[in-house]
Amino acid sequence: MDIETFLRARAGVAKASALRAAGFTHTARDKALAAGRIVRIRRGIYSLPADASALAMVLSHNAVLTCLSAAPTYGLWTLHDTGTIHLSPGHKSAPPGTLTHGRCSHQRHSWLPVAGLADVLIHALRCLPELEALVMVQCAAQRGDITVEFLRRKLPGNRNARARAVLDNVIPRADSILEVLANYHFRRAGLQVRRHVELPGVGEVDFLIEECLVVETDGGSHLEPRQVRKDRTRNNATVVGGRLGLRYGYDDVVNHPQRMVAEVVEVLERCRRGGFSAR
Repeated sequence: MDIETFLRARAGVAKASALRAAGFTHTARDKALAAGRIVRIRRGIYSLPADASALAMVLSHNAVLTCLSAAPTYGLWTLHDTGTIHLSPGHKSAPPGTLTHGRCSHQRHSWLPVAGLADVLIHALRCLPELEALVMVQCAAQRGDITVEFLRRKLPGNRNARARAVLDNVIPRADSILEVLANYHFRRAGLQVRRHVELPGVGEVDFLIEECLVVETDGGSHLEPRQVRKDRTRNNATVVGGRLGLRYGYDDVVNHPQRMVAEVVEVLERCRRGGFSAR
C-alpha cells in the first residue's frame, strides 16, 4: 500500500506517528512530500493535496470543520457534497464562501481542526436538508458512536423541532444508506413496512411491504457476477414462496424516489384488485 492509499483510508489526513506505525519511513514520507503527492499542513500532520486547502484555511482562521465538511473525518454516510466548507469560527471572521455554524460546546477532535462528533451532528441536523442529516446521524448511531436520545436532549425547544423530527426516522439497523432512504420514503407514503424479514427459502430481505411485496435495495456489490447469480436465485425463491419482488439501485433510491414509491404503490394496488391472481 502506498502512502496516498493509506491517507485516503483515513479521510485524507494522518499524523506522522500514524505513518510511522503503518511502516512508512521518514525517507518515504519526504519523497512523497517532494513529489507533491502529500503535503504538510502543520508540524506532524500530513494530508493529501486535495484535502490540504480546507484544513490549512480553518487552521489559519482558528476555526474547525463541522457539519458536512467533517463527515469524512468520522466516516459518516453522506449524499451530496456541494463543496461548500462548513465551519465553526474561531476568533477571526469566517472566510468568504464558507458556511458558518455556531460555536462548539463539546470536545473537539483530538488532533485535527474538526469539531467533535456531537457538534458535527447537531450542526448537520440544524443545517442540512432532512435526508442529508438523517444518513449522517443513522451512520453514527447504529455504530454506537452516539445515541439518538443524547442528540434529542441537545435539541430542545420549538426552534429545534425540525431537527428532532429527523431523529424520528433513525432506525435500529440499516445495512446501507439505500435502506435508510427507502425506509423513509416508504413510510412517508403511508405504507406498512417491515425491515430485515427472514423468509423461508429466501433468507433475510430488506423490506416486506404490506406483507405481500418484497423490496430489495442493491448497492454496488450487487453488480458483481457472483452476487447477481445469488440475487436471481433469491428472486425466484420469493415468487415461488408466493410473494412478488422488486429491486432498486442507487439511482432509483437517491435520485428518483418518487418513481420508486409510485411503482411500489402500483404493484400493491394491482394485488388488491387481484391483478396477479392465477387465471
